[in-house]
This record gives sequence, C-alpha cells and structure tokens, in this order.
Amino acid sequence: MPDVLVAGETLVDFLPDSATPLAATEEFARRPGGAPANVAVRLAQLDRPTWFWTRVGTDPFGDFLAETLADRGVPDRFVERDPSAKTTLAFVSGDPTSGPRFTFYRDGTADTRLESGRVPDDALDAVEWVVVGSVPLASDPSRAAIVDLVDRANDRDCTVVFDLNARPELWTDADFAAQVDRVLPAVDAVKASPEDLGPAGVEGDTDDIDAVASQLHERGPHTVFLTLGEGGAAARATADAPWGPADASHEGFAVDAVDTTGAGDAFTAGVVDALAGGERDLAAVLDRANAVAAAATTRAGGMADLPDPDSVV
Repeated sequence: MPDVLVAGETLVDFLPDSATPLAATEEFARRPGGAPANVAVRLAQLDRPTWFWTRVGTDPFGDFLAETLADRGVPDRFVERDPSAKTTLAFVSGDPTSGPRFTFYRDGTADTRLESGRVPDDALDAVEWVVVGSVPLASDPSRAAIVDLVDRANDRDCTVVFDLNARPELWTDADFAAQVDRVLPAVDAVKASPEDLGPAGVEGDTDDIDAVASQLHERGPHTVFLTLGEGGAAARATADAPWGPADASHEGFAVDAVDTTGAGDAFTAGVVDALAGGERDLAAVLDRANAVAAAATTRAGGMADLPDPDSVV
C-alpha cells in the first residue's frame, strides 16, 4: 500500500522546438507535466508507492495524461476524469536549460475543480506523508479542496510537505501570500526556490538562507528546503522536527542539463523518498534530492525516465 499521497494539477506541457518567442514557434513537443504529477511519477520511479489525487478531462489530452500516469506506475484510484471540463495546457518558452516560462490555458479546466472530501479519511489514515503544491490554491473549488485535505492530514498526524510554486499569471482573483498563509500553519515541511519567496510574503534579503528559514518557521513548518539552482540546495529544521534542530547545505551535482523543467519537482520527490525511507540526516537528504534532480535534467520533460535509477540511490 502507498505510504505517500500527492495532490494537485496534471497538465500537458508543449515544449517549443527552439528557444524562440511563442508567437514565432511553429513546432512543439507534447509532454506530460504539472508539478505534483511530476513528484508522484518521480516517487514511483524511485520505487516509493504513491497515491496521486488529480483531475483531468475526458478529452484526448486527459486520456494521454491518465495513460501516462498509469504507464509510469502511479495507481489510478484518485486520478479523476471530468466529463464537463477540459484538461489544462501549458506552453513553454525561453531556454529550457536556464529557466523556462509558462503560458497556461487553465480557466475552468479540470484540475481547478478538485472537490473537498474526495480523498476519504481512511486513505489519509493509511498514509504517513501528504505532498501538496500551491497552484490549486489559485482558485476555488480546488483551493478549498487542498486546504481541507491539508487540515485533515494534519489532524491524522501525517507529515505534510508543501511545495511553493509561484505562478503570478494564475493569480487573478486571490492573493498568493494570503493563500499560502492558509496552509502553512498545518504544514511540517515547505520547499521553495528564491523566485517563490517574495510572492509568498518573505521579506528582506531572500539570499539570506537563515533569515528566510526563520520567517517560514514562524508561519508554521518546522523544516524548510530551499533549492538554489546552480548553487545547490539548503535545509533548516527547528527542534520540533523529528530530524532537528539541523541545518545543511549541498552544492549540487554538475551534469550536462538538457531540460530543467521539473528539476525542482524531482528534488521534492528525492526529499520525500529519503525522509519516508527513514533518513534523518538532512545532509544525506539533500544529497539524495540533488542527485534525483540532477539526473532528471538530463532528459527532456518532467516525467522522463531517470537515466539510471541506481545512480541516485
């Protein structure tokens, strides 16, 4: 039985055939995506049994995503199909090796229509880890559904991991920082990158790891993971953490990156896999997470097979 539940969006990424503006791009490659979907697939690739709660349309893109998740080893128990909403699409622009940009087609699409209570209490009683992303918080009813899931998971002593993923273009009817604050008090660990911190309400110098971690600790989570791009990653934990108090840093691994899309999601999967496997040394957790992220960048797309799973064990 899975001991991890991941929740959030699944979508189709369209990757351009060159680093040209979208208006000038003529050909795209279709790839499955969505940060939580990437995390769930990476956990499956790492042989960590995982449920994934998501919602896609009954359109051809939804068929593609449902089939991809199944092929990647993700059980379909909580992969919902919505007959009255389309599947979310995202078009990628910019250089995929140095920070892609996304244009979303997500107004009223299936993953915005997650409903509270669809993951029953007995499923939460059966898992020890719950991982959620911030994108569903951009609109209701998915916002209320994720808040409900996090609150119920917290009540059942699940370890809740929150992946901050600021997408300003999606936040048209709500304040990102305010919605983040609805979730953080019930969260055990939060993962973020520097570009997520300002929108999430972190003040001051976001390069000051200790100051950033301190602000996030005050808002709820006892553990903070920060991805720093080519600078590697850092982690801070208070005495309230099962593995704390602790601080650790990792300089990352040098690889020939093909596509950094989903690298942060692979990092999150590596963190969860290490902690769920019993690792309590945050330096070892960062080593594992950075190895998974580095391996993921050597293939195009956020769900491509890891080139050598044994290399990240």
